[in-house]
Amino acid sequence: METKQNVKVAEVKLTYKTTVKASDRPQISSSTDVYKVLQSNWNFEIIEFIEEFKIILLNRANRVLGIVPISVGGTAGTVADPKVIFVSALKCNAASVILIHNHPSGNLRPSQADMELTRKLKSAGQFLDLPIIEHIILTKDGYLSFADEGMM
Repeated sequence: METKQNVKVAEVKLTYKTTVKASDRPQISSSTDVYKVLQSNWNFEIIEFIEEFKIILLNRANRVLGIVPISVGGTAGTVADPKVIFVSALKCNAASVILIHNHPSGNLRPSQADMELTRKLKSAGQFLDLPIIEHIILTKDGYLSFADEGMM
């Protein structure tokens, strides 16, 4: 006779909490709107020292659901794990995603790795019906928009 074993597994919770009313969230209609949101939500004191990667999650009305820090690296790069990006977006029931990272060097030109990552994430987003609509490279002095430059 077989005895039942008590097998324990982790509980998975899907939650998203906000204290900001939908009508009070910034609405994104251009790269300038993204930059305005970033100016008040990025630590510009360390922007020239370490590279960070974040995402902005948008609802169907292009209102900001939140900003998610994805990774922090060194002076020459950081890792943006697609699984972390998409699990964050799916967990918040986002309708679209904006990618953002800074270049501590101050150079706004995207690297080959930046362009490849954008292509890879855009392709994955299409499969998930969760579009990547923008990628912003941020420096202390300004920004570059992949969408404005026709690179999306």
